[in-house]
Amino acid sequence: MRHADEEWALTETDDAARPIRVVLVDDQELVRAGFKMVLDAQPDIEVAGEAGDGVQALDLLRGTRADVVLMDVRMPRMDGIEATRRIVAQSGPKVVILTTFDLDEYAFAAIKAGAGGFMLKDAGPAQLIEAIKAVHSGDAVVAPSTTKRLLDRFAVHLPDAEEKAGGALETLTEREGEVLRLVARGMSNAEIAGRLYVSEATVKTHMGRILMKLGLRDRVQAVVFAYETGLVKSGQSGHGL
Repeated sequence: MRHADEEWALTETDDAARPIRVVLVDDQELVRAGFKMVLDAQPDIEVAGEAGDGVQALDLLRGTRADVVLMDVRMPRMDGIEATRRIVAQSGPKVVILTTFDLDEYAFAAIKAGAGGFMLKDAGPAQLIEAIKAVHSGDAVVAPSTTKRLLDRFAVHLPDAEEKAGGALETLTEREGEVLRLVARGMSNAEIAGRLYVSEATVKTHMGRILMKLGLRDRVQAVVFAYETGLVKSGQSGHGL
């Protein structure tokens, strides 16, 4: 049993009129200031707090209600991977990993630790806002180009496909396997719907069943799973089908 001072701040019942509360975690004050300026200009988003490393972030979140955390990867004392792992383990707010342009080696591990997505630090204001809203609504942020570069670069670290897959993929129907491959290749629900000549609602239904059958949390984990099991190979893309 956890002590009271280790509990996360209680999250209020979702209210459409309530702004999305965001916590910024980055060891560079200027970076936090830039993000804060962008977010504070949005009527439906507010910055609930800031932290300079993972330790400060965990302390802050125990006393601050937050919906989404924008998490840097490389920080002193506790990096973004460990902080994300602890936040997810405690059923804390959703986490979006912020990574550098060259995709530092910790980003893949952070996604596996439970982050709801990842984006580049040099993303534009519109992309940042869209990512926050998407994660808050329950979606996962998987930017196709970023996903491809990340997984292409670290494919050598993935386990052997045959050993990893086991019988998991056999639980999927042919259509579910097809949807999973397209998701892993960076296609959106709308693009998949157009590709398969079905509605977006149908794609969402397939995605829900895929996650349930494979015991996955969200779209990000589905992408990682597809690469780990060899369902999609490094270097493949949706346009190369």
